[in-house]
Amino acid sequence: MSKEADQIEDVVHPRGATTLIGHERAEHDFLDAYRSGRLAHAWLIAGPRGIGKATLAYRFARYVLSGGGALDGDSLSVPPSNVTFQRIAAGGHGDLMVLERATDDKTGRMRSEIVVDDVRKLHRFFGMTSAETPWRIAIVDSADEMNRNAANALLKMLEEPPSRGLLLLIAHAPGRLLPTIRSRCRRLDLRPLSIETVADVIALRRPDIHGPERLALAHVAGGSPGRALEIAASGGIAFYEDLTSHLERLPKLDIPGLYGFADKMAEKGNENMFRIFATLLDDWFSRMILSAAAGPKALASGHELDQRDQALMTRFAQARPLDRWLALRDELLGLFAQAEGLRLDQRQVVVDCFTRLQRALS
Repeated sequence: MSKEADQIEDVVHPRGATTLIGHERAEHDFLDAYRSGRLAHAWLIAGPRGIGKATLAYRFARYVLSGGGALDGDSLSVPPSNVTFQRIAAGGHGDLMVLERATDDKTGRMRSEIVVDDVRKLHRFFGMTSAETPWRIAIVDSADEMNRNAANALLKMLEEPPSRGLLLLIAHAPGRLLPTIRSRCRRLDLRPLSIETVADVIALRRPDIHGPERLALAHVAGGSPGRALEIAASGGIAFYEDLTSHLERLPKLDIPGLYGFADKMAEKGNENMFRIFATLLDDWFSRMILSAAAGPKALASGHELDQRDQALMTRFAQARPLDRWLALRDELLGLFAQAEGLRLDQRQVVVDCFTRLQRALS
């Protein structure tokens, strides 16, 4: 197993995770900035979902709020026995605020975006005197879920940053952020982990998954341990194979089969399956578009693609111009956002996705 995977503990919330896998350079960039006395007031932590961005943000926060320079070592690690670690893990540190999508008071449902009223809470938070330390820190998870008004409100804060304030923005798709927000942050891009390391994570956290399936999950997850474990919990590689089998049938549609596929996402205990479906389909299209733009070898990253995926992506890429696929990908992303925000019928959304793909290939 890889050296990093030897240190992985059981799955926990990022605020209580004691290790970070494979992103040492990002840690050292922050550590060097802190020790130099020139710490940027805002950081944009970007990369694929499930790769460790939130874990890194909480490590930043723990390090600063625990006194940073008083700790030994050449990393941001804070021991679990540290009172700051314990307070943050319990969600009760007075100088740390975490901004996420909130529940809509009118509907009782989780909003599909971060709204301006949420960001105004950040303004009030940074306007208060620090409760326990010289610093006030906020984590926005994730910043690309802000709507336009919320983004503009955050931009005002970045234009007039608070003294001894630190803003950590997590972004799965940083391109959706306002360019002016991106330009006012120091950016850290977290890269996908190697297939070997992701497979090692699966082996440690899901020892019931063996050999070929473990490697297949690592490949499909695109370098994201979190995504690999989510897929494993929602049907494993068989779920991805179901998805690609429906793609292979196009431009023919198997409507009963599609509804049966979507029915699995509504089963008890499979609450995350629709989001995983949306993520996997978007990732598949991203890789297909990359293949069309730069050639199949651009996808491999040192590893051979599964031949089935390779052939299918090649067929799609050759069927329509690249700009058509880019436009369709944007359509699907909008549909997924509507499905989450408006609580649309997931079965119908799945069929709608494939109907749009059928039209594109016909």
